[in-house]
Amino acid sequence: MNEMLGVARWGAPAAAVSLPSDVRDLLGAALGVSGPRPAASTAELPAVTLSETALERLRAACPVVSTGDEARLSHAAGKSTEDLLRLRAGRADDAPDAVARPATQQQVADLLAACSQLRVAVVPFGGGTSVVGGLAARREGFAGVLAVDLAALDRLVHLDRVSRTATFEAGVRAPRAEELLAAEGFTLGHFPQSFEYASLGGFAATRSSGQASAGYGRFDRMVVGLRAATPIGLLDAGRAPESAAGPDLRQLLLGSEGAFGVITELTVRVRPAPQARDYAGWSFPSFDAGADAVRALAQDGPLPTVLRLSDETETAINAATGGPQADGCLAVVGVEGTAEEVADRSAALGRRLTALGGTPLGAAPGEAWQAGRFRAPYLRDALLDEGAIAETLETATFWDRLPATYAAVRDALVRTLSSSGTPPLVLCHISHVYDSGASLYFTVVAAQAEDPVAQWRAAKAAAGDAIAASGATITHHHGVGRVHRPWYTREIGDVGVAALLGVKRALDPHGILNPGILLP
Repeated sequence: MNEMLGVARWGAPAAAVSLPSDVRDLLGAALGVSGPRPAASTAELPAVTLSETALERLRAACPVVSTGDEARLSHAAGKSTEDLLRLRAGRADDAPDAVARPATQQQVADLLAACSQLRVAVVPFGGGTSVVGGLAARREGFAGVLAVDLAALDRLVHLDRVSRTATFEAGVRAPRAEELLAAEGFTLGHFPQSFEYASLGGFAATRSSGQASAGYGRFDRMVVGLRAATPIGLLDAGRAPESAAGPDLRQLLLGSEGAFGVITELTVRVRPAPQARDYAGWSFPSFDAGADAVRALAQDGPLPTVLRLSDETETAINAATGGPQADGCLAVVGVEGTAEEVADRSAALGRRLTALGGTPLGAAPGEAWQAGRFRAPYLRDALLDEGAIAETLETATFWDRLPATYAAVRDALVRTLSSSGTPPLVLCHISHVYDSGASLYFTVVAAQAEDPVAQWRAAKAAAGDAIAASGATITHHHGVGRVHRPWYTREIGDVGVAALLGVKRALDPHGILNPGILLP
């Protein structure tokens, strides 16, 4: 048995939070949460299956390859609630046999060539923040599993001030990227909830989307070029902002989750760092009314940098737990840019939102939301400690389908969890908008059942079926991984699966790259 070393929790141990007594009382009264569920202090690791001969071959490709318990345990899972529940129960079944830490792109390529020869499955590892089982490769048919941690590939390779692009190695963590860019007066403007720990390569591999996507765009839209190592060699894609030279090979790797290659370098669009920011709160009498207003901004403008709308339940729960206060539904509207741009757009947004039926709440709600932006994963740990289950799921759909998708997913979660004796709170917000549609992001809190992993799997399956039946996509920005794979393969159909499997066979002849992730 091995010490857990904090792996069954989110982020920095020093930032951990505990629930106030009134919130614990609310959980008990509203949901029947009955008391603490302490996590196991140790976990049992599976035996290493890689032979010494194989390990020697891997170390010839990359000198730093560890089979130590600490390295294996720290790469044993992502950060979904299911991952954390298994680790909290002392189970580290998906731990790799070894962890490699390449220092160069060539070492990554050499590792993949060696793993292909040895039939060793490879799990690319960035920040370890996957919430869809993206780090749990299938073992069957392989000599073992190797996690390839890209943390040492952490350089800003080149900053092009004229084109406003930056080339990074893929292991650079998001805060470090922003620090390097800020020193030169630029920003990516990409701040998802995983920002503090995720890597740029991970953002690209999962088509990440951040809180300011209305203004800066999704991460995949920021990528203008990339390089990936595959078992058959290096692949370079993207030599101009746009091109008519055949299908865009960047799109094979964006969202591929390590199944086609390991992204080692990427060139991304950057913007001048904002000189000013204005975040404000607005209230709407109902979620439908707020959604109509959000759609009007997305389609006809003016479009803010940040735009999100909470439903009635999320607004009320946030207010009850110390978050922004609002009646009805809270919208957060943020504007960034030069001082003049911020003043002009904020004024225009104020006039437009008032005409759309919104009530201004001033700066306090917007600033409170921004200040607590990265707190939610720590609150999830606190909820798990108290015997609650807390998890999120998301989707995206066209505006005309959004009300039906919202109702269907919410009903599926309530029905499934209530039937098992654990009626939930289901919260939702619109967090990413487009002229043709938007993302819906759900948060679910319920009392833990005797088997909370099975409990959540049943709820997640019901939600996935509801999403598919409503015509929405199974994921907007969390990725496919292992969890969403059944719905994803149905979403793209047999021909789509065949096309992607053809690419897989061409780039990864022995199927070593993240087997079981994304594709059958």
